[in-house]
Amino acid sequence: MKKLSFLSLALALCLTVPVRAQGDRDHDRDACKDLPSWSQLKSALMAARNQTNGGFNLDMWGTVVNRDGVVCAVAFTGSDRGSQWPGSRAISAQKANTANAFSLPQLSLSTADLYSAVQPGGSLYGLQHSNPVDTAVAYGGSSSNYGQSNDPMVGGKIGGVNVFGGGLALYNAQHKLIGALGVSGDSSCADHNISWRTRHSLNLDFVPGGVGPDSSRPDNIVYDITTATGVMIGTSPTGWGHPVCSAAAQSIAGSLPPVQ
Repeated sequence: MKKLSFLSLALALCLTVPVRAQGDRDHDRDACKDLPSWSQLKSALMAARNQTNGGFNLDMWGTVVNRDGVVCAVAFTGSDRGSQWPGSRAISAQKANTANAFSLPQLSLSTADLYSAVQPGGSLYGLQHSNPVDTAVAYGGSSSNYGQSNDPMVGGKIGGVNVFGGGLALYNAQHKLIGALGVSGDSSCADHNISWRTRHSLNLDFVPGGVGPDSSRPDNIVYDITTATGVMIGTSPTGWGHPVCSAAAQSIAGSLPPVQ
C-alpha cells in the first residue's frame, strides 16, 4: 500500500509540474504587451533586411525579449525557416538577451560594444561564459513553429551571452528601457546594421546614452581596432571596438539613423 501511495504521489507531481510551467509561460507572455508583436517585428525586420547593409544579402532571424529576458517574438525574413541559417535563430535570441542583460536605464550597450572588452586581457573577459542558454527553451517544441507567432521560445527565458554585432536595447518614447532586439543571419557587422534599422522602424530607439564616441548614435558599433604587435585581434583605444567585416558595412554604420 505504501509503495502504491508513493507511486501515485510521484505520478501526480509529474502531471502537475508541466501545468505550472505552462502557467508561468502564459504569465510571462502578458509581460510582452508593451513590445512589438510578431507581425510588427517581422515587417520591420524584412524592411531592414531589404536595404543594403554591407553583408552577404542573406535572410535573417530576429528575436525580441522583455526586460526580464522573456522571449516575446521570433521571426524570420525568408520564405521558410530554412531560408536563413538555422543556427542563427538561437543566436538572435542570445543577442537580444545580452543587450537587455547588460544595458541600463541610462546606458545602452550593444552586443557589438562588448567584443573587445571580453577578449583575453579585456575588462570584461569571461563575460561570454556567464548566463548560459537554456537549451530546453532554445530547442524545445516543434521545428515547424520556429519563427512563427507560436515559436516555442516565446514565453521562455532564453539566456545566453553573445559578443558581436546584432543586439540592441529597446527604449520607448518615454526613454524607458523595455527589453532588447537580437538579429542574426549575415556577417556580424551587417547584423548590427539590420538590427539598428529594425529598432528605428519600430520606434524604440529613444536611447539615453552609450559608450560610443558618436553622441547621436551612442550604442552604435565602434570601429577603432588597430593592429598591435603581439595582439592577434589588435587593440581598441576606447575598449569597445569591433572588427571590420567589410568597408561597406563600416561606411553604412556611420550613416545609420540617429537615435531619437
